[in-house]
Amino acid sequence: MRVVVVGGSGNLGTALLRRFADDGTVTSVVAVARRIPRTTPPEPYGVASWVACDVASPTAGEDLVPALVGADAVVHLAWAVQPSHDRRRLRQVNVDGARNVVEAARRAGVPHVVVASSVGAYSPAPDDVPRGEAWPTDGVRSSSYSVDKASVERVLDEAEERYPDLALARLRPSLVFQRAAGQEVSRYFLGPWAPKRAIRGYLPALPWPAGMRLQAVHADDVAEAFREAVVRRVRGPFNVAAPDVLRGQEVADVVARGRLREVTVAQARAVLAVAWHARAVPVGPGWLDMALAAPLLDTSRAERELDWRPRRSAVDALRDLVDGIGAGAGTASPPLRPRRR
Repeated sequence: MRVVVVGGSGNLGTALLRRFADDGTVTSVVAVARRIPRTTPPEPYGVASWVACDVASPTAGEDLVPALVGADAVVHLAWAVQPSHDRRRLRQVNVDGARNVVEAARRAGVPHVVVASSVGAYSPAPDDVPRGEAWPTDGVRSSSYSVDKASVERVLDEAEERYPDLALARLRPSLVFQRAAGQEVSRYFLGPWAPKRAIRGYLPALPWPAGMRLQAVHADDVAEAFREAVVRRVRGPFNVAAPDVLRGQEVADVVARGRLREVTVAQARAVLAVAWHARAVPVGPGWLDMALAAPLLDTSRAERELDWRPRRSAVDALRDLVDGIGAGAGTASPPLRPRRR
């Protein structure tokens, strides 16, 4: 198979290229990114030939076509979470970019497109009952990330109606962690003042909003789900998450030697809002709103139709990421560049 990975230089793209490097079914890989290697890149990036394209460009739909012609599948992973204060730019990359990729795939005659959606696309859930893919995808209104993910779902809905011959799959993972993304997560989510080295078990205590719970999954497990979606040529939505749920104590056991300090949601949101508006932290209170509202994911469909089972727990994925944050870990990719030493 020949597969094109749009957004091949990011967190998920890196994991997927790593998976394709040892794949006898996917024999040809093209990676698309805004910033591409100038020389022969190291693994896993060396498995692909690289094409430069900004998916937010007004001409991206046309510019992508030559790279997509002859592909058996396109995997769309490109996404932006920064600059978080530039709402227009985020929407251009995230929503317009997804539309451009789908249109380019149709023009190039690609029969199958697999898109990275997210748990963030889902509407708020009132409880901790795991929800399947039929749960509404109208997002959380106060989160720009969630609003954009929900908008991409509408782009895909429209494409399914207009182009019934184009097979569209959408994977909705929970938080995606890996060690190699440690410095990227620090840069995009924690900011320059967070105690990165201390986060590996040496925080005095972990402040945790009361009632918040999270799901996570290792990037390698998500890459396996994408690989199965590609080779099985599936359609429709699939939830992807490790089975265990991260609550305050589980996270505190990893980052603060079990020392947990619960705070009210109002306190946490107020502090985050002030810090974000002051540009002291990179992300705003919408991320907290989304974390509190998002449903837990039922992954039965992925298990049944993709024969997918995560190899690592959410706690394992968290430990891997936290180690990467403390070490400033990264790769040769510009988005995942490591901390300077």
